[in-house]
Amino acid sequence: MKEEIQNLKVQTRRKEKINKKKNDWIWIIRITMLACIISFIFSFVSEMIIPNVNIVVGILLVIVFILLGVLFDMIGVSVTAADEKPFHSMNSRKVKGAALAVQFKKNADKVASFCNDVVGDICGVVSGSAGAIIAISLANTFSINRFFTTLVVTSIIAAFTIGGKAIGKSYAINKSNLILYRFARFLSNFYKKKK
Repeated sequence: MKEEIQNLKVQTRRKEKINKKKNDWIWIIRITMLACIISFIFSFVSEMIIPNVNIVVGILLVIVFILLGVLFDMIGVSVTAADEKPFHSMNSRKVKGAALAVQFKKNADKVASFCNDVVGDICGVVSGSAGAIIAISLANTFSINRFFTTLVVTSIIAAFTIGGKAIGKSYAINKSNLILYRFARFLSNFYKKKK
């Protein structure tokens, strides 16, 4: 009898491992496709708008992409660093957003992957390519060397992106529960309650 129970437990663990691997592969395929779609949309917006607006508006759009990347990087870090217990307590008191925060924390690896790797990295790539467009526009407008202008503009963008993410990560680690709660509360406005 004990052997049968032990064999049943081993078989159950094997099935769980197989299901987890299958779910992991499904997640990887989904996130890759989602990254492709989001990257396409951001790049399309960048390529269609920035060359057709004045330099100031182009620079503002690059700043928006940088800030978006920093924000999502902070969210991804805060989800992994947050403590789940306070959100269970808040959820039991029906605090708005707490249930979603618990759900995010339980899937922290996926949420962090989406926020840091998909949105954060795509914003970095798009802000870099948009910066190249701005650099060419600046070089043409002011009749200065394209190569030098591109180097300076892309270096500034990289510095602001890396510096912003460094500041954001430090803040996200120290205020992880607050950031996760505010993010979950904001997103809970778009979720319909299951009956």
